[in-house]
Amino acid sequence: MNMKCKLIKSYSKTCLSIRITRKIITLVSVAMLALMSGTAVAESKTLCVFDPIGSNGPLYVQMKDYATAALAWGVEFSMKPYTDERIASEDFKSGLCDAVSVTGIRGRQFNPFVGSIDSVGALPNYDLLRSTVKTLSSVKAARLMKAGDYEVAGIFPGGAVYLFVNDRSINNVASMSGKRIAILDYDAAQIEIVKSVGASSVGSSIANMYSKFNNGSVDIAYGPGIMYEAMELYKGMEPNGGIIRFALAQLTIQVLIRSAEFPEGYGQQSRDYVFSRFDHGTKILMNAEKKIPAKWWYDINDTDIANYIEMFRMTRIRLRDAGIYDGKMMTVLRKIRCRNNPENSECTAVNKE
Repeated sequence: MNMKCKLIKSYSKTCLSIRITRKIITLVSVAMLALMSGTAVAESKTLCVFDPIGSNGPLYVQMKDYATAALAWGVEFSMKPYTDERIASEDFKSGLCDAVSVTGIRGRQFNPFVGSIDSVGALPNYDLLRSTVKTLSSVKAARLMKAGDYEVAGIFPGGAVYLFVNDRSINNVASMSGKRIAILDYDAAQIEIVKSVGASSVGSSIANMYSKFNNGSVDIAYGPGIMYEAMELYKGMEPNGGIIRFALAQLTIQVLIRSAEFPEGYGQQSRDYVFSRFDHGTKILMNAEKKIPAKWWYDINDTDIANYIEMFRMTRIRLRDAGIYDGKMMTVLRKIRCRNNPENSECTAVNKE
């Protein structure tokens, strides 16, 4: 072998050695950065997700995105779908779930303050819900997100709640007298409302409420517009029914954790992320409402709307006084409504929330 070849061979070995060394340094640097950010030591947790449709439903898909985002906050979730919300919350309570996503109505048992957002008539539109969630997702409100061992780690919009009826003659409070209404029988608020209008309550769960409506076991059901297609609610409305174009409440989907079992700062990182998805979530919900054929929607007159609003206000006050709705949240929601529309009669009423 001549001198030139020896030099080339030696040079090649040197270059190879340098390349290997650089690669090792790069890998070590990446590993150190990962360790410093916490992503390399992600804690394994179980996230239980309520979705009445199951693992193919929109709530479950939404929480899959959430689980992916949680990797950056030091948590790796394995997900479990539940079509029965009661079982999901019980499994969370017993420790079988480290985190759970359920409606605010069901979540009220873990945090009465945040769980009272879903109170009847409290937030008539998505803009007011957005203002509320933005306020509650801020660092200043962090202490209110905790109640005992539990922490609300995010509030997703769940949809404006509408009445689905099998007869359009049901168009005011008086016409509900004697009608059968499917309600969530664990929610004292709903029992109170049905009683106040003289209707007959039929205890249900979210899992079976809509099948009762479709097979004629009840005259009235309620829920967000996204349920129309998913639960085939046109079956229960045919031929003379419809949807009253008046939002009874704003449903929320709340993520709950045991804060002591999660990395420091996880709750706030989670709330920041969830609020960043608020507009995306409401867009999906509003698109679902727009997809409902126009023939099903019908309006009620201004007098009946005013009667509903006053009935809901007095119901909230009674439920606040009974300890079912959180008084502090009722005040927060009233201030948000009055800031948006100071001419509302409730803003000058003597008996305020």
